[in-house]
Amino acid sequence: MGDRKNKKKKVYAHFFVAAALGGAFFFVAQAEANASTFFENFGGKGALNESGSIESSASSDWWLNSGGQMKFRKGEGWTVQKKISSRSSWKKIYQRTNSADTDGGKHPQNIFRLITRTSWQNFSQEAHFKVKKFNLSQSSNRNASNGLLLMSRYEDSDNLYYAGVRVDGYAVIKKKKNGEYFTLAYDRYFSRKEYSRQSKSRSHLLPKNKWIALKTEIRNLDGGKVEIKLFIQKKKNWVLIAEALDEPGKYGGDAILGEGYAGIRTDFMDVQFDKYRINGL
Repeated sequence: MGDRKNKKKKVYAHFFVAAALGGAFFFVAQAEANASTFFENFGGKGALNESGSIESSASSDWWLNSGGQMKFRKGEGWTVQKKISSRSSWKKIYQRTNSADTDGGKHPQNIFRLITRTSWQNFSQEAHFKVKKFNLSQSSNRNASNGLLLMSRYEDSDNLYYAGVRVDGYAVIKKKKNGEYFTLAYDRYFSRKEYSRQSKSRSHLLPKNKWIALKTEIRNLDGGKVEIKLFIQKKKNWVLIAEALDEPGKYGGDAILGEGYAGIRTDFMDVQFDKYRINGL
């Protein structure tokens, strides 16, 4: 597939898709999109359940790869908030399959991965995040690298880029290639305090109950290179807080040059989302 930037026909989707799990039905509002733009305002009321593959997702726009369930409330998307119901099938599934990272299945939102079903090459991606609660799990995977992150050129769970802000207060851009992580940029932004996993006050240096708007831009350059930029919104202006250049042979081999999926990743926290948008570049 070619880059979508030259296609202009708009497609409006204002209907609902029903998904069933354990006899219960959930209704998910679809996004508004055209071939060069995708916008999700999380309208309607309902939920999208995690599914084992992108093809089996109940939504034509989104695949919830991990996290149990995403809810739609008051024009926002929500991870599971607080403890999931003891009657939920997701509690039982995660208790059996990943008890350590989800606190015995009570917090499947600790490993939340929401992925678009459309693929993109050169594009900007933005979303608003609000952290409602930090989950101080005993899992060894709760650490400084956790954060609010936007994924780009997602081929699979082992090959992608992501950028965002971490619980240690740093802005980060990373590449995952064949399952190995490479740090492309890492710059202090939110706090001068030092992160400490053991400290209740310093184990999460991101703002709580405050909207944080993030945007990434990714584009190919000559010579097999990829440029990635991370912005944060301040007083309605986008401010550059990290940038990186991936090039052949530098970070685990070749750059990821082709189209891939986009999306949201959050770790060990309860989060609300709003105003998710993709624009082709």
